[in-house]
Amino acid sequence: MRAPTGSVVGLCSASATMSAMGMAFLGYWGVHEPTPWNMRDVVVVCLAFLSFFALGATIWIATTPVPEGAIERIAPARRSFAAGLVLMWLGIIVAITR
Repeated sequence: MRAPTGSVVGLCSASATMSAMGMAFLGYWGVHEPTPWNMRDVVVVCLAFLSFFALGATIWIATTPVPEGAIERIAPARRSFAAGLVLMWLGIIVAITR
C-alpha cells in the first residue's frame, strides 16, 4: 500500500521542527553554563544528541530514493521519528526532574 501524499514532506518538516525545539531546549536549559556538569547533565545531553541523530535519520530515510515497485521507506522513517521524539522527551523529563 502506498503512503498518503505528503507523508515525506510531513515527516521531514516534523523532524526539522523537533530538532529546532530540541536545540532551543538545550540553549534554554543551560548547556553552555560554566558550572561543572554532573551525571544528570551528561545523560540529558546524550539523550538530546541521540534524538538529533534519530530525527536527522528520519529525513535521510524518508528521502532515500526507492526503485519502482519497491517497498516504501515511510514506515522506517516513522519509527525513526518516534524514537527521536521519545529520546527528546526523556531528555527533557530528566532535565526538569530533580
